[in-house]
Amino acid sequence: MERQFKAKLRVNGKPIDINPFVEEFLARITVAAAASLKGAENIRSLEIHQKKGNVEITVNGREIPLTAFPNDAISRMLTGIVSSLKGVGDIESIDVNVETE
Repeated sequence: MERQFKAKLRVNGKPIDINPFVEEFLARITVAAAASLKGAENIRSLEIHQKKGNVEITVNGREIPLTAFPNDAISRMLTGIVSSLKGVGDIESIDVNVETE
């Protein structure tokens, strides 16, 4: 059975309404990016906080350390996806929370 994900998005500390397609897209993209990191196996919960290019990732309650390459790649990916959403202006910070159902 395929896993289902629920995602919540905040930009600059404000919740952003996302439709089911965007929710699933954002959840799957962020889970895929995190799953490739050492120590991020069997993701049940994922928190990503990005502020001014610095990314912090927590998987199943455990912080995952990042080197420069994954930090920059994930930061740019998130900024690119989120900046195209309606109602999002200048981005200071992005918070994504993903839970499996």
